[in-house]
Amino acid sequence: MTRTPGFSGSAESGSARHPALITEAQSSVEEQHKARVRKYMFIMSFRIPALVLAAISYSLWANPWIAMAIVGVSIPLPWMAVLIANDRPPRTQDEISRYDGRRSEQAPIESRTHHVIDAADD
Repeated sequence: MTRTPGFSGSAESGSARHPALITEAQSSVEEQHKARVRKYMFIMSFRIPALVLAAISYSLWANPWIAMAIVGVSIPLPWMAVLIANDRPPRTQDEISRYDGRRSEQAPIESRTHHVIDAADD
């Protein structure tokens, strides 16, 4: 019995480490959720150290402007973390792009000219 090309070991044809993709299924909801939680936690992990750094900078230099600048940079972090974490996974090259930028050659709905009635001057 001979081996088929599908077992050659390349990533394209399938192997033990890189199985061949036989469906167009996306990653599972659980995997997507884990990836989003990791992104959120990574971004939010900068918030507490930024606040601690602001407190340390204020105690070292007694300059509230430096501390407030550090706090000001950390304020939009939760908002950014939520937006980035809730973003969809990036498109794959196999995914079809529905919009191609071409204008349709169809005529508009009301393509005929309309008769305009002017009011008579009295």
